[in-house]
Amino acid sequence: MIPFTYKRATESAEAIASASTPHSSYLAGGTTLIDLMKLNVVSPENLIDINKLSLAGVEKKGDFVLVGALVKNSDLAHHPLIIEHFPVLSQALLSGASPQLRNMASVGGNLLQRTRCYYFRDTTLPCNKREPGSGCPAIEGHNRIHAILGGSEKCIATSPSDMCVALVALDAVINIVGPGGKKSIPIVDFYVEPGDHPEIENVLEPGALIESVSIPISRLSKRSHYLKVRDRASYAFALVSAAVAIEVEEGIIKSARVGLGGVATKPWRSKEAEEALVGKRVGRDTYKLAGEAAVKGAKAHEHNAFKVELTKRVIVRALEKAEATV
Repeated sequence: MIPFTYKRATESAEAIASASTPHSSYLAGGTTLIDLMKLNVVSPENLIDINKLSLAGVEKKGDFVLVGALVKNSDLAHHPLIIEHFPVLSQALLSGASPQLRNMASVGGNLLQRTRCYYFRDTTLPCNKREPGSGCPAIEGHNRIHAILGGSEKCIATSPSDMCVALVALDAVINIVGPGGKKSIPIVDFYVEPGDHPEIENVLEPGALIESVSIPISRLSKRSHYLKVRDRASYAFALVSAAVAIEVEEGIIKSARVGLGGVATKPWRSKEAEEALVGKRVGRDTYKLAGEAAVKGAKAHEHNAFKVELTKRVIVRALEKAEATV
């Protein structure tokens, strides 16, 4: 590990000022950052500890719930407001990592979680995300865990988060403060596809700090479900996951959200699947149409072609579970 400086900030303005120098990183739970530092995948020169900032609250604000960036994943999953209004988010959080990691991992850190691509994490191998222009061996190499949606010729690494898939289905908004002031960005606009620049994963400006996440309360959010398929029952990342939410009146789907994980280069919202659902009667035949629509633009590779069919089935099952929610 390369030497670095460490500073503990007590206010957002102090943290942002400290992070204005190049090669600076914020430290919250550290469940991803410390791993990557040990592997020499990232080597920040300055670490700014933000755990003393007042960003660990969960409260109802009118017609939305405001979640601080330092709220621990385990606390959020079990919070009464989340269980009442956003069951899909609680389910997603509890399906991630292990209890020990959930007790440390923060909401803000989860939003910025880096890929689990083995080429990215092995510094003896090329990786366009880690070292732009070096190549993407996953495209021709072993790519079982990689993306079938949103990839490019430069990168097919998947986004690893469970929480973010649920937040996509809930129309969450990320509240940020930085050198240029405050701004709020819908989560669907926060992440970017790799294109020619896989090293750029989101629209966060240097030194900017995630302060909170706003989640709107709606009829849509209550009838929701998160389904995750993985190689083992716990402590494993998704091969395919789906976060779905539907609003139903007299058996007809009035509105829908479908988020996908394990299959895309960012937390993926499938508007195609949503369009296939709205105006249709609830039921397996409708859900199959949504699954087909979700993978219409999929690009499979040698070892991950199974994800196309698996995605369709996961969507169907998740929608059936959501429909049964009272």
